[in-house]
Amino acid sequence: MNNHYSVIIVGGGQSGLSMSYCLKERGIDHIVFEKNKIGYAWRTKRWDSFCLVTPNWQCKLPGYAYPGDDPHGFMQKDEIVQYIEAYAASFDPPIQQGVEVLKLSQNVAQNFFEVTTSIGEYTADQVVVASGSYHLPKVPKIAERLPKNITQLHASEYKNSQSLPPGAVLVVGTGQSGCQIAEDLHLAGRQVHLCVGSAPRSPRRYRGKDVVDWLDQMGYYDLSIEEHPQKEKVRAKANHYVTGRDGGREIDLRQFALEGMQLYGRLKDISDRQLEFWDNLQQNLDQADAVAESIKKTIDGFIEKNQIEAPTEPAYYPVWQPEQSILSLDYAQANISAVIWCTGYQSDFSWVEVPVFDGKGYPGHERGVTGVWGLYFLGLPWLYTWGSGRFSGIARDASYLADYIVARKKVSYPNDWSVVNEFLLGS
Repeated sequence: MNNHYSVIIVGGGQSGLSMSYCLKERGIDHIVFEKNKIGYAWRTKRWDSFCLVTPNWQCKLPGYAYPGDDPHGFMQKDEIVQYIEAYAASFDPPIQQGVEVLKLSQNVAQNFFEVTTSIGEYTADQVVVASGSYHLPKVPKIAERLPKNITQLHASEYKNSQSLPPGAVLVVGTGQSGCQIAEDLHLAGRQVHLCVGSAPRSPRRYRGKDVVDWLDQMGYYDLSIEEHPQKEKVRAKANHYVTGRDGGREIDLRQFALEGMQLYGRLKDISDRQLEFWDNLQQNLDQADAVAESIKKTIDGFIEKNQIEAPTEPAYYPVWQPEQSILSLDYAQANISAVIWCTGYQSDFSWVEVPVFDGKGYPGHERGVTGVWGLYFLGLPWLYTWGSGRFSGIARDASYLADYIVARKKVSYPNDWSVVNEFLLGS
């Protein structure tokens, strides 16, 4: 195998595959290193009933839009894996599976990158880091205070209710994973105790359409990070919770409470046998509802401005209110046998030994282009638009970086920016 390439792509998920497609289309020699197997995270890090929360028509990998017959449906886990595998088969990327990249460094003197992998040393003129940002599951240290007889899982390890021991389940966190896992357990007949955080919720359908269809029509998915009114915070914000399960529906935690799910504020402390909660359940539920209603009002304004004919809907009415704040719970008395930590992930770019990161370990970049000549990132949330870390927007980002890479191949030395800019403006 050749040990030097024009471009090395790190990561063979949908981002890395998209980058490979765009480079192959432009005739750029490259190789993709994938630590595991194509579709690995979707196959092994999702629960059995997992499905997309965005409709299938938004799956627009470069050169491979969703090929099925249910564009307004929501692919389930196995279908997502099949979609990615079929994508790879459609253009035969130069991918090496089961190869881990251990270190990326820059040889400034010879003007190339050095890539140490589990199968040897490689060099490249340019490198695209397409390994995403969800690397290490985050579980708070407070988890150590629970006894060993209580099963503890991160959301990435949960599969189904049958895999848990008998008894009640505590779910910590109400982002997309937390709410959907709580629903999965609830529908399976398990007693669920849910710690409600500050994540917003979204309507599923409104005034005759899926909300995603409205937002697409309104141009939201073309909004760049620089144009976003909350551009300083949006990358760190939790995603709105909603589900594509059973054809798609809203998740209203108040309805779950009516049906017997026990809701609390954020988890505050664990001492002796007591779970202690912050007194913010009402506030968190109200804030989530307010976000959902603000989305509806924005759609209302768009409909009115453009004189679109659309059915009207009655105003939302909260079906349940907390009668009193429950600030503590004896987990033994509540028969809690398992805890699922839906507390997110943290990035791990420690293997990238190139100075492009800020104080929080986030790579500095503009549309994926870093300040170090020839180094790029792809697939990060809000890298450029809302869809940058999803199936819907990766094609635009990959195509942009591919054009950038082609332009830089024409540059005789790293600081010749005029050639790059001239090429991109003319493309």
